[in-house]
Amino acid sequence: QVQLVESGGGLVQAGGSLRLTCTSAGRTLVPYTMGWFRRAPRKEREFVAVMTWRSGGTTYYADSVKGRFTISRDNLKNTLNLEMNSLKPEDTAVYYCAADTSGPLRVASTAFNFWGQGTQVTVSS
Repeated sequence: QVQLVESGGGLVQAGGSLRLTCTSAGRTLVPYTMGWFRRAPRKEREFVAVMTWRSGGTTYYADSVKGRFTISRDNLKNTLNLEMNSLKPEDTAVYYCAADTSGPLRVASTAFNFWGQGTQVTVSS
């Protein structure tokens, strides 16, 4: 089992920044492709960003966050991060960290088999 815990959410004004962190309780995240997803009120869960296992590895972003969000990982600290800048009210959502233990870079939520509980991000206008 991979137990993921997100932190760093909160309330921020439009144009502001937040940094989300995902950690694993006990089990290393090193071999896994890791991703961030979000679910806004009354909407389906959507892909945000994904990164392969190597620190500085391959990344891919949703068009809606490209240029504003940066995904990174520290394999020594066993953490996954999401730096969010120039936040917009439409970024308001619960953000989830997820692990794909199969390995390849994929963006479909169905490919990710372990999920955290989520952290709320609210961007006020």
